[in-house]
Amino acid sequence: MTNNLIFFNTLSNKKEKFVPINNNKVSMYVCGPTVYDFPHIGNARPLVVFDVLFRLLQSLYGKNKVTYVRNITDIDDKIIESSKKNKKSIKELTETITKSFHEDCKYLNCLNPNFEPKATEHIKGMIDMVANLLKNKHAYENGKHVYFSVSSFKQYGKLSNKNSNQLVAGARVEVSKFKKDPLDFVLWKPSKDDDPGWDSPWGRGRPGWHLECSVMSEKFLGRQFDIHGGGLDLVFPHHENEIAQSCCANKSEKFANYWLHNGFVTFDKEKMSKSIGNIVTIKKLRENVNGEVIRLALLSSHYKQPLDWNEKLIKESKNTLDKWYSQFGNDKFEKLSEDDLKPLQEDLNTPEYIARLHLLFEQSIKGDKSSKSKFLSACQQIGLLENKKSWEDFKKSKVKVDENFINQKINDRNKARKQGNYKLADILRKELEHNGVIIEDKQDKTTWKYK
Repeated sequence: MTNNLIFFNTLSNKKEKFVPINNNKVSMYVCGPTVYDFPHIGNARPLVVFDVLFRLLQSLYGKNKVTYVRNITDIDDKIIESSKKNKKSIKELTETITKSFHEDCKYLNCLNPNFEPKATEHIKGMIDMVANLLKNKHAYENGKHVYFSVSSFKQYGKLSNKNSNQLVAGARVEVSKFKKDPLDFVLWKPSKDDDPGWDSPWGRGRPGWHLECSVMSEKFLGRQFDIHGGGLDLVFPHHENEIAQSCCANKSEKFANYWLHNGFVTFDKEKMSKSIGNIVTIKKLRENVNGEVIRLALLSSHYKQPLDWNEKLIKESKNTLDKWYSQFGNDKFEKLSEDDLKPLQEDLNTPEYIARLHLLFEQSIKGDKSSKSKFLSACQQIGLLENKKSWEDFKKSKVKVDENFINQKINDRNKARKQGNYKLADILRKELEHNGVIIEDKQDKTTWKYK
């Protein structure tokens, strides 16, 4: 099959034809979770988007010729803070969240990556890279901290398409008395006695977050590889810093050739925020929504565009799958043609691809056998219609939300209304709707029922 794959490359800020370094070893690295809290629907989007890309690359190049690496960050300041706040050991916290993350991936019908390295398993490589950066005069030590010297890398800011002044003005830059420049970022930091730490030439400490991905991607994909993916929020500083430290440590011109970033997810047109209380975890969705509904909903917008998460979107996705599963499911997958994959090859245009699925479905139910076969294969290409039994089981026995949870949310909502915080009250009502619960206010009393 001819490869006409085109991506919008954040690095060049334009669409480019994808040309792998080696057709027999196509490589992709995607930033995985920092396991300090349960992943939410915003975290689910890159999981599904890059799973679709992984499946597409396998179709174009062959399953054995694509290597997909997605890391797990299991040492980070957020993890340490969450461990103390929840009074759990680092080990217990990270193992619990990692287990839940894997359940989320299965629920969303994501294929396993070829490698899933954990940061704590690659500390030696991180110490080696820091030593190399110091040797190459791209880093400096101060107060048992080691910082990367941004001024030593002339291409810094190319990925985010900003100069140094713009980056300092528009970003949350870590303040430290040990830095020579506000943009310099930490490679190694000292650990307190009761915090996790490893022995190093600069004292007992732990790696900086950015360093971890540089080391793990190099370990499994080499110093230069094809695709690096992640959320739009990672462009700066995370991905910008990865490029700087990897190129400088390895004295190389390039790190990853193509950079792909998915857009943000909002909740009823509001930014998701723990302070507002509108975070929707995948774990909670698992209780009463089939994973394919979530998957289809996440693919309904182009991956680069913002996606608004709302009840209407979930309902539409559920109705679509209900219609499709009522006619088909569990049939054998057949290879698709180049034309069938055309929308996906054009910068993963899933909305256009799904529009074609609707058309194929209509042709299928009119008796077109060729369309039926193609429809099923095309659905499975993006991870849909693969488990009819699971869908039927979901329809028969939707798990109902715990009544204590419902009553607590109603109490919180009533309290918010009394305080005049109608925005929060509306968010809580919508959260209950997301969990399959409808509430009704009558004569100063709130009643509820399952949908």
